[in-house]
Amino acid sequence: MGSAAFSRIETILARLDYGADLLDAIAQVTREHRVALASFRAIGALRRGRLSFYDQPTADPHNRTYDPMELEEPLEIVSLLGTVSLREGEQSVHAHACLSDSQGRCFGGHLERGCTVFACDLVLDGLEGPALERGCDEVTGLWLWESF
Repeated sequence: MGSAAFSRIETILARLDYGADLLDAIAQVTREHRVALASFRAIGALRRGRLSFYDQPTADPHNRTYDPMELEEPLEIVSLLGTVSLREGEQSVHAHACLSDSQGRCFGGHLERGCTVFACDLVLDGLEGPALERGCDEVTGLWLWESF
């Protein structure tokens, strides 16, 4: 385990555009405000969703498998949490979401491109501290923070 202290330097509130890809819209907000390191949360609704689940039993760093979940229906964003850091020197938005359908059934997992925004309020906390870079962890096969 490792840890480091960070300071919140600003909080940015954004309303994401109707029809935008959710992950791309979050990345756009961070670029517009020149935020390289952040945590964020969001609520709202999607016209369609796309999540994935990491297949732990086959967690081979050379054969990573995420099982996709295509949700082709209107959904509520019950919870969306994520971070912004670096991966291979580039900005990386990483998020997990819990989405519910019209019957209240919830689907959770890793947020993927392909989630179409209906309406979304984003709260992004820009952070200051040591550089955080994600690297491929040999044990899990996941891209984890390696800076600690």
